[in-house]
Amino acid sequence: MKVVSIVGARPQLVKLAPIAAAFAESDCQHVIVHTGQHYDADLSDVFFSGLGIPDPDVHLGIGSGSHGVQTGNTLAALDPVLAAERPDWVLVYGDTNSTLAGTLSAVKQHLPVAHLEAGLRSFNRRMPEEHNRVLTDHAADLLLAPTDEAMRHLAAEGLAPRSVLVGDVMVDVCLRIRDLVLRGEAVRPTLPEGIDPDAPYLLATLHRAENTDDPARLAALVDALVELPVPVALLAHPRLLARADAHGIKLGRGALHVGRPLPYAAMVAAVLGSVGVVTDSGGLQKEAYLLGRPCTTLRTETEWVETLADDWNRLIPNPHELGAGWVDVATRPAPETPRGTPYGDGRAAHRVIETLRQHQA
Repeated sequence: MKVVSIVGARPQLVKLAPIAAAFAESDCQHVIVHTGQHYDADLSDVFFSGLGIPDPDVHLGIGSGSHGVQTGNTLAALDPVLAAERPDWVLVYGDTNSTLAGTLSAVKQHLPVAHLEAGLRSFNRRMPEEHNRVLTDHAADLLLAPTDEAMRHLAAEGLAPRSVLVGDVMVDVCLRIRDLVLRGEAVRPTLPEGIDPDAPYLLATLHRAENTDDPARLAALVDALVELPVPVALLAHPRLLARADAHGIKLGRGALHVGRPLPYAAMVAAVLGSVGVVTDSGGLQKEAYLLGRPCTTLRTETEWVETLADDWNRLIPNPHELGAGWVDVATRPAPETPRGTPYGDGRAAHRVIETLRQHQA
């Protein structure tokens, strides 16, 4: 069996790590195509070296652009690659423009498509990721769902016959790295200047368009972080830095200490070292849950509804509306309620390969 994996952004590279490792233990041929949607080294290159992912067989070097330009350029570049490879499966990951472009290129060439992390829904149609998810699920031949909730969404859209519950591959890699960190076998993270790794701190990320493109909204969110009584390590995505600069918003002040995005193992270590997480990232919400840290999500909705159970994650789209209560929310202690295992047992990548074999034409 020959499988082409199409990836292009940081979260997809993390998901690729356990998949690539599982393929390496099999007799399958695995071809990795990196679209280059994330071209910043902090969001791309370090994940190949840090997670032991083989170098991509093809690197398209697409880079940035509007959603239409980025998707279109990726689609055009992928067509000859897939035409030459003619794999048994094209495996697409998550919800980026690379995901949608890979799906379109494959289905137009009558190549079977499997969507890893199928069935996630925010039901917020203003999110470009939501369009990518829905379109990919409805075009793909095999839907590899991470959770029971995702399976329910797919069934509600008439996609149950194509859906298989495999679990979440992020659990595979997150728990493996967690164990390395706890055994002292992972490098300590380089936190922003002014953050003492041995004292309480919050870890924060902020990058979604709905939070960064509107100057007034971005300013309000930054002010909320600045005013917290605990130091905040802000791992600044390039989008955030660009928007803050364009809007004239100063990031490094008050409680807020600005640093660069971290490689995955260092990110896991930074979450474990923190007293909590504030983010608008889907992946980091789930990582905080898996690692036992309370999360405050600066959005109106989440695709990972399981994290909301027992207050492990709380949705706070407008911190300024809470007044003094914002501090209590962001700095709340971890719940005493045990977490369940809604995302699986850490063997999802092996189930993905077995499922692809079972459904091979």
